[in-house]
Amino acid sequence: MGFHNLKTNLEDGIYSIVIDREEKANALNAQTMQDIEGAFQEVYDNPEIKGVLITGAGNKAFVAGADIKEISEINYMTGRKFAESGQEIFAKIENCPKPVIAAINGYALGGGCELALACHIRVASENAQIGLPEVSLGLIPGYGGTQRLPQLIGKGKAFEMIMTGDPVGAKEAQSLGLVNHVVEQAELIKKAETILRRIIARAPLAVSMVIDCVNASQTTDDGYQTEANSFGNCCKSEDFVEGTKAFLNKRKPVFQGK
Repeated sequence: MGFHNLKTNLEDGIYSIVIDREEKANALNAQTMQDIEGAFQEVYDNPEIKGVLITGAGNKAFVAGADIKEISEINYMTGRKFAESGQEIFAKIENCPKPVIAAINGYALGGGCELALACHIRVASENAQIGLPEVSLGLIPGYGGTQRLPQLIGKGKAFEMIMTGDPVGAKEAQSLGLVNHVVEQAELIKKAETILRRIIARAPLAVSMVIDCVNASQTTDDGYQTEANSFGNCCKSEDFVEGTKAFLNKRKPVFQGK
């Protein structure tokens, strides 16, 4: 599938998505959002894709925000639709049954921060700056940032970041739990791929259910029931039989995702 503003590549089960608007600091315009939605539909539909790595072109910006020219032209009605559409696309990422890692290679601001928040794991380069500066434009985050940021770093610090609009550097982001790892720029993609390879070597159905259960802890009244149901479903899978047999026979399991 071809995209206007993305470069994609599938190798050894890892689907790499590069937001390719380097001249615009990889800002999220309407076409790019449409491309991201299409790329994740491919992730859902293609069984050869086992995990996703998403990053930005160049070494200065992951995504430096939304396209301000487009935003300046919206009103109340179109603004609501703008936010709802973005929320729907990013929910597709958050609920993706395959692991998604954001490799944050510089500025991740506004919609770029929200994109990273929707991913399951975040790895940042040392030059990363992460924040939600929408209040400086008379706006608030609209793609889920007010909901996901407090889940990761707590209500108080989320209030401070969103209401001041001030970004945090990579090391502070790591100390807050906003990113999992901080590495040198040259090691960023390698680190993200290493984590993905470790995950996709595990049982795919179990990994998918982990995503469901962790998300349920924030979105349902009884995440424990989701966990119990998912545990039961794992127990009737072929992967469970293979995993336990492999352990008892002291060999590596060969999972089929069944």
